[in-house]
Amino acid sequence: MENSHAAERLRRRTKDFALAVVLSTRTLPRTRECDVIAKQVLRSALSVAANYRAACRCRSRAEFISKINLTLEESDETLFWLEALEDLGFGVTEILQTECKELVRIFAASLRTGRRRAGSIRTERDISAAITNHKSQIANR
Repeated sequence: MENSHAAERLRRRTKDFALAVVLSTRTLPRTRECDVIAKQVLRSALSVAANYRAACRCRSRAEFISKINLTLEESDETLFWLEALEDLGFGVTEILQTECKELVRIFAASLRTGRRRAGSIRTERDISAAITNHKSQIANR
């Protein structure tokens, strides 16, 4: 599928988010419970970026829907782990949670659009529509 500026921006945004999560886990205390949660949040945050990248290279509507669904699931799981860290008092930044919530909304909208479309899907258009007027706080730090 054709490459677009919007898809490239979201590709960069998901990668920036994943890297910000990596950096934030470095500040967690080295306890058994933090190590377990850190491993989970790292896995899911990195998976958001990797699965979105794969979705950009899809060859069919069904493949796109499958990859975007995985990306949505991993985004939601990442949000769960970030909220758990916050609830446990480990000072996860609000910026990370806000960015993750926005990514969940973007991928949910893209999935809905993908499912509604008949025939061939143009993922970049769906993504562009979903991310209009959203600015990443992570990239703007």
